Amino acid sequence: MRFEIPKESDKFEVIDSEFEAELKVLEKFEIKESYIEFDNLVIFINSNDNFEILKSLKEFGYDILSELSGIDFIDEKEAICVFYQLLSTKLKKRMRVKCFVKNGEFLQSVTKLFKSANWSERELYDMFGVLIKNHQNLKRILMPDDWFGYPLLKTYPLQGDEKAKWYEIDKIFGKENRDKFKEENRDSAFVDSKDYFNFAKLYHESEYGKPPSNKASIQEYQEDGGVPLVKKAKMQKFKTIKKRR
Repeated sequence: MRFEIPKESDKFEVIDSEFEAELKVLEKFEIKESYIEFDNLVIFINSNDNFEILKSLKEFGYDILSELSGIDFIDEKEAICVFYQLLSTKLKKRMRVKCFVKNGEFLQSVTKLFKSANWSERELYDMFGVLIKNHQNLKRILMPDDWFGYPLLKTYPLQGDEKAKWYEIDKIFGKENRDKFKEENRDSAFVDSKDYFNFAKLYHESEYGKPPSNKASIQEYQEDGGVPLVKKAKMQKFKTIKKRR
């Protein structure tokens, strides 16, 4: 087996839980599925109800949209699963709203409710091709404007297609000059152990261009003085967390 298949997490009924009030607020909408997972309420909704449901939840007390992204379920559901991770600072609770968006369907922008959705919706379009309606500036955010395809789809080549491998060369020097250069390395896992100019061996770091030392040394990578509000971590001081609080 090439990939490890993780054990499915435990899911619990919402009835007689602390999240019953949330479902009560949303009773006028169709909730396709609901359960509690990792102390989060998870609900599945119709994609065309996303704005009104998130509006109702914000009025109820879920004031922060902490994450918005998608997962490619095209093979199983012929759709992208879009999720909104919400936090209520008043209620001290979290919940996740999910919906499936099929190819060619438009999803209503929620930037009027949460400003944090602005770049996340652009990334959703850029990486998955999900079309967002009423977004003030729906354009690519990570890839160039003329990029072809959506890199986080499962059908997208892991190391990019020919256009990706030659993109910068073609852009700067032109296709007619490809024979003067090598194609770009798009393998993120590629490491040349003998390339001392571009790679360093952990705990055997050396000066630029020199071979790694045979003697291991432990280095602290956090800058002296630390970062405000962040405790400086020490490599020799650690604790194994065996269960959630």
